[in-house]
Formats: sequence, C-alpha cells, structure tokens
Amino acid sequence: MNSNDSFAISATGMHLEKLRANVASMNLANAHTIAGPDGNGYKPRHVVAVIQNAPDFNSYVTGGSLVAPSISVEETGAKSKMVLQPDHPYANLNGYITYPGVDNATEMMTMMSAIRSYEANVAAFNFAKSMAIKALDIGGNS
Repeated sequence: MNSNDSFAISATGMHLEKLRANVASMNLANAHTIAGPDGNGYKPRHVVAVIQNAPDFNSYVTGGSLVAPSISVEETGAKSKMVLQPDHPYANLNGYITYPGVDNATEMMTMMSAIRSYEANVAAFNFAKSMAIKALDIGGNS
C-alpha cells in the first residue's frame, strides 16, 4: 500500500462523512416543513454506501486494487406525521396537516457521528502525510 492509497481512503471517508452530515442537516432543516395542498412534502433521506465485491485485506496488501464504495442518497421511507391544526390554511378536511417523518434525535446522532468520523479521517490523512514527509526526509538524507 503506498501513501497515495492512504490519501485516497481518507479522502473517500471524508467525502462520505461530509455527505452524511449534509443530509442530516437537510433533514433537520426540513423537519417542520409541511406538505402543500397537493399532499407532497419533504421526504427524509439518508446516505447509503455499499462496497461490491470487496477484496480481502491480504490481497489488497499484495497488490490488489482500492475499492471505493458506491454512495447514494435515498429516501428513508419514514411515515409522515399528522398533526391536528384545523385553523392552518393547508389543513385537510379533517383539520390535519402533514409533517415529514424526521426524528430529530436520530438526525442529531447521525450528524455527531459523521462529524467525529470526519475528524478521524482527517487525522488519518494528516498521519499518512507526515509519514510520507518523513520518508522523503529519510530518503533525502541517505
């Protein structure tokens, strides 16, 4: 494994965690938006990362290729919340309005986890960078 692979792994991790934090932020920002008269409202989303046919670590160390995950943002399928507010202009005939099924606690935990994972990837990137610099220093001194 060369240092470029280490940089690529950390960069992929940072990209994924930044996307997770952004999607959680978007869910939180839209938690109190209501569905319009057409009934269509915000649908909560989450990030899905899948690695297809990942090689085992030993084959990677002996020259296997780096496998990046396939990353997508998909709807969670959470059910909308119906709240009784008969005086609201967008209330249905029964007096209910529809809010997206966003769980604030789950989104906050997702955001905190993504931020911590991002920080860990930054630390790994910086460590790999310092190792590469030390290797260049050692090579230049001989």
